[in-house]
Amino acid sequence: MDDLLDRLRAGLPAEALQTDPDVMASYANDMASFCPAGAPAAVVLPRTVEQVQHVMRVATELRVPVVPQGARTGLSGGANATDGCIVLSLVKMDRILEIDAVDRIAVVEPGVVNAVLSRAVDELGLYYPPDPSSWEMCTIGGNIGTASGGLCCVKYGVTAEYVLGLDVVLADGRLLSTGRRTAKGVAGYDLTRLFVGSEGSLGIVVKAVLALKPRPPQQLVLAAEFGSTAAACAAVCAIMEAGHTPSLLEIMDRTTIQAVNKLANMGLPHTTEALLLCAFDTPDPASDLAAVGELCTAAGATQVVPAEDAAESELLLQARRLSLTALEAVKSATMIDDVCVPRTRLAAMLDGTAAIAEKYGLTIGVCAHAGDGNTHPVVCFDHTDADEARRARESFDEIMALGLELGGTITGEHGVGTLKKEWLARELGPVGVEMQRGIKQTFDPLGILNPGKVF
Repeated sequence: MDDLLDRLRAGLPAEALQTDPDVMASYANDMASFCPAGAPAAVVLPRTVEQVQHVMRVATELRVPVVPQGARTGLSGGANATDGCIVLSLVKMDRILEIDAVDRIAVVEPGVVNAVLSRAVDELGLYYPPDPSSWEMCTIGGNIGTASGGLCCVKYGVTAEYVLGLDVVLADGRLLSTGRRTAKGVAGYDLTRLFVGSEGSLGIVVKAVLALKPRPPQQLVLAAEFGSTAAACAAVCAIMEAGHTPSLLEIMDRTTIQAVNKLANMGLPHTTEALLLCAFDTPDPASDLAAVGELCTAAGATQVVPAEDAAESELLLQARRLSLTALEAVKSATMIDDVCVPRTRLAAMLDGTAAIAEKYGLTIGVCAHAGDGNTHPVVCFDHTDADEARRARESFDEIMALGLELGGTITGEHGVGTLKKEWLARELGPVGVEMQRGIKQTFDPLGILNPGKVF
């Protein structure tokens, strides 16, 4: 231990190395439930690429595991410390290095907060679309590590589609540059895309070149209430089949609606089984909303409310924004699942989750990015009740099994971490696991980068 700390101090400023047990404990885990965390040997908060390289060289020479972290807003245990590791927190590397309005790119360090970047490019008439729900806190490096999504994915896609190039410090301290700054480029294997979603298991991202888009017009929102989840999901399918491209298409089930009503007294009818929110940021959003409103009515909507302006739109979106907070108020703890299914199986996913909730005697609310089939079942439970905690974990697993049965995936945007390791093998199959472990071995032959995560 003393040798490790002495070696780290030799290449770091004093403020970059934290060894106080209480401070280190605060860096031990992310926001996931049921994901154990160990006690780190040291926490390092570098400010330069050279400092990151120094840490990785020391870690390689001494065979010490390294756990990279961003803001620790993750929900899969991917940033949890292991015993005796170096926690490498990139939050101090938080500079926006460049914004180019001609090439429509931003060059940033990994610790830049998503909302800070979004506001900076907005001032120049540009737009960085990925918007995880934790966008006010989460970092770009963390978003890259988990391939984050958000509410706008139905139109604009996920983080992976905006990462053009990366600078990555490898396990042995070498610096690798991948990708490009140009609009097009197909030279060699796409290593950039390989690092996106790798959860810090292949290298440490220290710089990213991100694609930007022109700032879209202000979106308008429509809310539609339904007497069944089947009718709401039928409306989702009708909207997409008709060729519409909404900027947001979200669904909330009855359990979530009731929780939001209880928390914020929003006045949603108790008979509403599903609430669909649809938005357009097109030049004429009102006409788009009118067309979608007709589709919702045809699918069985009991009420359709289109907003007339941005203020009304924000009011309609409040229910969705409050979903997680409202469900967290139901019990002392929550497990947030992240199962993505084909849009055509969305109703089966929501109804199946409701059946699982009844089977285990639990409150499980579902809010979902309906436009891309990414559901977030939220299991509410009392963490002090051992039996209820057990049922919560078992229900969580059944929800993932349901997603796979419906042709989906165990994670659409939260990552695998430690929470879903067992399920990853089921989804990938033995050949897929073998190939992915081979990639891990190539980039991290000693197995020191975020060990115990993903595989």
